[in-house]
Amino acid sequence: MPPPVRSFSSDDAGAADLPRPVPGGLLARGAAGLFPGYFAFVMATGALSVAAHLLALSWLAWALLVTGSIGYLLLWWLTLVRIFRFPAQLVADLHDHTRGPGFFTLIAGTSILGSQYLLIADSVLTARLLWILAVALWIVVTYWFLTAVTVREAKPSIGKGINGAWLLVSVATHSIAILTVLLPWSAEALPAARFFALCMFLVGCMLYLAIIPLIFYRLTFVRLPMASLTPPYWINMGAVAIATLAGSTLILYASPGALVYGFLPFLKGFTLFYWAAATWWIPLLVGLTVWRHAVARYPLDYSPQLWGMVFPLAMYTTGTSRLAEALSLPLLEAIAWPFMVLALTAWAGTAAAMLLHVTRALQAGRAGRGP
Repeated sequence: MPPPVRSFSSDDAGAADLPRPVPGGLLARGAAGLFPGYFAFVMATGALSVAAHLLALSWLAWALLVTGSIGYLLLWWLTLVRIFRFPAQLVADLHDHTRGPGFFTLIAGTSILGSQYLLIADSVLTARLLWILAVALWIVVTYWFLTAVTVREAKPSIGKGINGAWLLVSVATHSIAILTVLLPWSAEALPAARFFALCMFLVGCMLYLAIIPLIFYRLTFVRLPMASLTPPYWINMGAVAIATLAGSTLILYASPGALVYGFLPFLKGFTLFYWAAATWWIPLLVGLTVWRHAVARYPLDYSPQLWGMVFPLAMYTTGTSRLAEALSLPLLEAIAWPFMVLALTAWAGTAAAMLLHVTRALQAGRAGRGP
């Protein structure tokens, strides 16, 4: 993984942040400036892997599982180095309105990887361990971050303090709901597990509905420089795409007589509502992206934020495929396949750009110029 140099956007979101001088080699510099949202790589890779599995592309699903696992371990290595060697910088990021939401990619990446191991590798133990880690991280990051940004005295304006990355709070919550439903539970634990999953689904929906009006207000009523129209805004769509997947999973696993079974009419309507919302976002986000680069001539170069655009495309594919099964609407499968191709193309292009970025960073570091 490259030593990241960007953060979630404010008014200067498109420009690279200059890293603080850090003693040590490439590992130390990479860990010190680790982009909090870099686990979006694991999220995007995992969502695409699950989509490939659902569309019976098993070879692709396995390849992406291996790739995502390697990336996950490397990112955790850098994160642990940062925790023990640069805790002040990590805490400062966690308390920041624009960088803090990136930590929720760690939770979502962990949960989605757990779903991959369960669905593709049939490894219940690995999935269960990842579920435990994801739940623990969700509790710590959610309440630490939200408490920190609530009690701080100096707060940014809405134009500088919020963007699509805030919806990662909802994404992380829904990712745990999905893995909870998929895991096998004992007969005694199953009712509690399904109740927990249903509650997490509802909390994720609440968080989306609480945050999206602020983001929509910023987009339509606050001056938005092209530098601020960054890829994390695609999470506006990705958050409702994963809500679609969570709702569809609850529907598919609801058994007669269980608590969730009584919520089926509500779940079907609410899940379809979120899929419709995700679909509505796509033309607007495509138009804004084209405007940014083709009309406003904003340069397109690699940034870890790009994974925040790949993930929604992959998750829309997965959510649509599951919804087609949950509502018995085979016509939706016709939508899933083109988006699979689009998501895979976006993933491959972003991965190639990332590898080039890594190569250049390593060469620059060995030459003594820093990454």
